Amino acid sequence: MHKKLKYICNMSSSKLLKGSLATIVLKLLEEHDKMYGYQITQRVKALTEGELTITEGALYPTLHKLEADGLLTTETQKVDNRIRKYYSLTKQGNAEVKSKVAELEEFLINLQKVLNPKLGIG
Repeated sequence: MHKKLKYICNMSSSKLLKGSLATIVLKLLEEHDKMYGYQITQRVKALTEGELTITEGALYPTLHKLEADGLLTTETQKVDNRIRKYYSLTKQGNAEVKSKVAELEEFLINLQKVLNPKLGIG
C-alpha cells in the first residue's frame, strides 16, 4: 500500500479505534488477568499485525476513566528497577466487558448491513 494511503487509513482507523478503546481494553484484561499499559498497546499491535496502534495519549486516559468508573483496579510492582502499574478487572469490570463486547458486536453487524446490504447479514 502506498505510504500516504496507509497513513490516511491509519488516521481513519485511529478515530474509529478511539471509540472502541474501552471495550478493547476490557476484553484484553478479561483474557489476560492483568496487563500494564505498554503490554496492552503491543498486544493490540500484534493481534492486528500492526494495522491498529494505540498511542499512550489515547490509552492512559481510557485506563484512568475505566478505573474511576470502578471497572479496573491497579497494582504496582517493581520490575527491573522500574515501577510498573498493572491493570486488572474488578468484579463490576468483569460484568461490564460482556455487555460492552455484545454492544460493539451488534453495532458492527448493523454497520455491515448499511455498508453492504447485499450480504444479507442478520
